[in-house]
Amino acid sequence: MQGMGQGDCPFEFNFDAATFKVGDVVSYRIGGGSFDGMPFVGTLLEVHVDHVVIAGDPSDPEVRYRGTRESRPVVDSSEI
Repeated sequence: MQGMGQGDCPFEFNFDAATFKVGDVVSYRIGGGSFDGMPFVGTLLEVHVDHVVIAGDPSDPEVRYRGTRESRPVVDSSEI
């Protein structure tokens, strides 16, 4: 299918948890619930030793999710 090949993703993700910094765009997953394992895109708002805080909705700055600090953070479904 046209447009589904490599290099077509409009996002540039940071998958290196050791280098995470505020403003990085990450691919995160939801753990549990009906969205289990589905990929989402978010921007890091805070980076801590053991977790990150992700902006979950670019149009609503109040939507924030706590995620694990790993290459593709996991957000518990209870936060959604």
